[in-house]
Amino acid sequence: MFYNGIIFVNTGSMKKIIVLLFVFGTIEFAKPSEIFAQKKSYSEAGINPVRIGSIILNAGAGVGANYREDYYYSPFGLKASLELGLWHTGPGVITLGPELGVSFSSDNYYGNYNSYHSRTVIMAARSAWHYGWKVKGLDTYGGLSLGVGVHHYDYHNGSDTYYSYNDAIPVLGAYIGASYFTTPTFGLNAEAGYDITNFQLGVVFKLK
Repeated sequence: MFYNGIIFVNTGSMKKIIVLLFVFGTIEFAKPSEIFAQKKSYSEAGINPVRIGSIILNAGAGVGANYREDYYYSPFGLKASLELGLWHTGPGVITLGPELGVSFSSDNYYGNYNSYHSRTVIMAARSAWHYGWKVKGLDTYGGLSLGVGVHHYDYHNGSDTYYSYNDAIPVLGAYIGASYFTTPTFGLNAEAGYDITNFQLGVVFKLK
């Protein structure tokens, strides 16, 4: 009601307005809680173990990669990597971090008269795209690495070293892999490609 420049509000109308504001505020306040509950449920279900902020440590052993086309008989490789979840890309997460490993081989032939030793130590940065396929505990990924390798090769003829050299080489790798977390912080891992190892089996730890 308007009288002499003063607005009068009916008490009953005021009560209705207050009730409506209260209901509206309650609904808006509840929305973030619902979103948080959904995220918590999503997290507890173990879907996509690798998320933004996750820190993953991966270590394994397997068939080593040959970087210098030397004699390579039954090569063996070791590799460890540390990845940090940084960006959402589509339904997955992109990680970035360092990796370190070695690929080596040795053999004797012609009645143990000749022998060779070959190894490459790799230090690189790697990045991968991770996705869990909405399967509890499962993480699949694929990525690239770029770094430097220190390659050593020596050939022995009898008791004397016939040939030996060391060389620094650029290295580029590509890989795919899968991890299955048996607990929230520990799992089993398999990885294949051309990245210190051609194929490896190992373990994975979720540090965060």
